[in-house]
Amino acid sequence: MDIILEKKKGIKKKHLPYIGGGAGLFLLIIWLIFGSHARQMNVDKQTLVTETVTQGQFNDYIRVSGQVEPINTIQLSAIEGGMVSDKLVEEGAEVHQGEVIVKLKNTMLNLNILDSEAQLAEKQNFLRNTLVSMEQERLSLKKERLQLDMDVARKKRKYEQYKQLSGDKMVSKEDYLQAQEDYEFALNSRKLVAERQKQDSIYRSIQVKQMEESLQNMRKNLILVRQRVDNLNIKAPVEGQLGLLEVEIGQSVAAGSRIGQISVLSDYKIEALIDEHYIDKVRAGLSASFEQQDKGFALRVRKVYPEVRDKQFKTDFVFAGERPANIRAGQTYYINLQLGQPTKATLIPRGSFYQTTGGQWIFVLSKDGKTATRRNITIGRQNPLFYEVLSGLQPGEKVITSGYENFGDNQKLLLK
Repeated sequence: MDIILEKKKGIKKKHLPYIGGGAGLFLLIIWLIFGSHARQMNVDKQTLVTETVTQGQFNDYIRVSGQVEPINTIQLSAIEGGMVSDKLVEEGAEVHQGEVIVKLKNTMLNLNILDSEAQLAEKQNFLRNTLVSMEQERLSLKKERLQLDMDVARKKRKYEQYKQLSGDKMVSKEDYLQAQEDYEFALNSRKLVAERQKQDSIYRSIQVKQMEESLQNMRKNLILVRQRVDNLNIKAPVEGQLGLLEVEIGQSVAAGSRIGQISVLSDYKIEALIDEHYIDKVRAGLSASFEQQDKGFALRVRKVYPEVRDKQFKTDFVFAGERPANIRAGQTYYINLQLGQPTKATLIPRGSFYQTTGGQWIFVLSKDGKTATRRNITIGRQNPLFYEVLSGLQPGEKVITSGYENFGDNQKLLLK
């Protein structure tokens, strides 16, 4: 009798290859459905901005905004301290050189003037009295000299007479010797008076000179003190427009304190803040320009300030030729600052893609324009219109230059 064998249930060994193949096919289908599309996305072509890579001349310049300022600003300070008694000019008014703007008063300064005048008068009286005494002394010496001259003449005559008589034995030898001694004494006395006159003249001239110098110094001091009174009138040092005036009537102002400023309007400059990225390229003498009402105006860099604040540094521009007819302080001009000579380069127009990529990659369109693929590039210099491409792109290729904010990490775009 035959025995019926039951079939074994479950996966048999011979089925394993079919199961493995099915699993692989399933994973392939999953990858084709999901994996191959994981790094690509559909994009509406109408929302994109595309540009063509070109070969052309790259102008190395930047565009900055600058504000018109007076060519120079003079600080207005109080030379002397005092109390404000009057304001003669208001802010914004035109002033001329030497025009009084503010008047101060200072009681102590007036007392100093009176004291200096009193000292000067005392010195003048002293010098006058000294000169009178010296003149009297000079006249006294002159009179004494005249008397001695007369005495010498008389004694000389007597001596000569006695000398002759002594030879004739008509006078005693003693009388002759006395006449000789008297004559010689008179000569020596006159010599001493002459020496005294000489020394007195030298001394008198030195003393008078010293006193006159002292008197002259006192006169200068008095002039300076009076000038200090004049300095209580704060005047415009130059012609221009009065700016800030930070004083009020009755206010006490210290010497040397700043009370306002005057803008010199004989010419203008343009102040601009430039990104610190260009600080090594911007230097004095560089050319720049701007346009107003379809007319160009030339500028040059006058001064580059070394200090960087808020990632910007200040630069002054001056006009290198004609100025705009209606230029006013406070106006804003957009300046093209030339940083270097034009060179031939591969160019792409500027776009907002740079904010996302930093210029390290870009989406390049296929020849049929249906897809765009991410490609690494190298960007060098840039100006307000173009980026200079150093590598990664060829002239004639098309790229997407609009923003990439919605593209995420996708490597490929399907353009619909």
